[in-house]
Amino acid sequence: MQAVIAIPEIVAQAGEQKAKEQLMQRICGVPLVIRTQVTAARAGANHILLIFPERFSTEFIRECTQGALQYGVRTKAVRVSDFDPQASSSWTRLNSELQDEFLWVPWNWVTNKQFLTGLPLVSKLSVDWNRPAYLSVHEVDRDVASSALPQKSTEGVAVTSPQSAAAAERFLIARSGKVLDGIHTSFNRRLCRPFVRLLSHSSITPNQVTFAGVIVSVLSAIAFARGTYLQSVLGAVIFFVAGLFDEMDGMLARVKFMESPWGTWLEGFADGLSYLLLFGGITIGLQRHYGKPAVVMGVALLVGAILALIVTSLGRRRATTPDRPNEYLGRFYNLLEKDSANWISRGVRRVQAFEKRGVMIHYIVLFAVIGALPVLIVLATLGAHLTWILSLYFNRRFFAVKANANTLREAL
Repeated sequence: MQAVIAIPEIVAQAGEQKAKEQLMQRICGVPLVIRTQVTAARAGANHILLIFPERFSTEFIRECTQGALQYGVRTKAVRVSDFDPQASSSWTRLNSELQDEFLWVPWNWVTNKQFLTGLPLVSKLSVDWNRPAYLSVHEVDRDVASSALPQKSTEGVAVTSPQSAAAAERFLIARSGKVLDGIHTSFNRRLCRPFVRLLSHSSITPNQVTFAGVIVSVLSAIAFARGTYLQSVLGAVIFFVAGLFDEMDGMLARVKFMESPWGTWLEGFADGLSYLLLFGGITIGLQRHYGKPAVVMGVALLVGAILALIVTSLGRRRATTPDRPNEYLGRFYNLLEKDSANWISRGVRRVQAFEKRGVMIHYIVLFAVIGALPVLIVLATLGAHLTWILSLYFNRRFFAVKANANTLREAL
């Protein structure tokens, strides 16, 4: 699919320096015109045409295209005088550059890839500078087009002022979650929004946020290990904060286009390590009151948690391609839905949401406040062992491949 992005003549009339300030102003850390190109590419465009007014210098045009190239997006730039998307003559001059159907994205429209997909097909003369559209260079039968593609309004913000730039950032951060987010995770992300916006304008990377979350988890484990009621409540609150770091790293990666396979694997490892620290700290704290039984239960929990981490990592490797490990949960949930005739799949799909860290941090606080950490340890031990056993079952049922020593070693 092709995407066409044009810079209006009125932007160039203010002079190149002023135009540069407008086009390169940072929205969540990414220059505006570069964000527009990368968003179009992530919506499925593999050929991007960027239209500049003739008065722009070659150096500035190169800066705009090279900036997108840093995100793996290749752009073809052309100069056209007085381009107007509502004028047939403007499109006629571009006939040799246009595909039969393409995505039109205004230069200052801030949105995300979800809102650029599934747009209804319309005639190119029915668009303007104010909203994206999916266009055809030919006449379009609206009834046919509407039935072939789902009707969808494109959400986003046109950046025209400092106020609209701030609104665009709030829009992006508010929608930086995942489709699979539940009520608990959505609440957590709402708490994280102001911090993610602040971090988006810093040099801090999502991976650094992930490491910071692990450090906070260490502090939580130390508090739990003290064994007193107040220290346990403090540890639970600190672990809740660590869980917010887990939300922030993903949100920051999405708004700054910094997602990576390495980041996905690192986040998964950090989650597993945080749980091991948590359960280790709770076990030490309970040992002060219950002695050897607490140690035995804690060891059983740690063994189950380690096995669960290994087996789920192996499942992720089998279920996804090396460049898209983040698609594992979405694919797994879809397979569970399709396999709903199987009572195990149906049951797991219903309780799966309660295993998410965004949910667990709430219940850990609850159990600590009511003084029921021994109950939490018992439930967590059962859950950890069920997790690795069921993961083995589903790895074989959904993602069966011939395993070998190298595959297991890589999962470890």
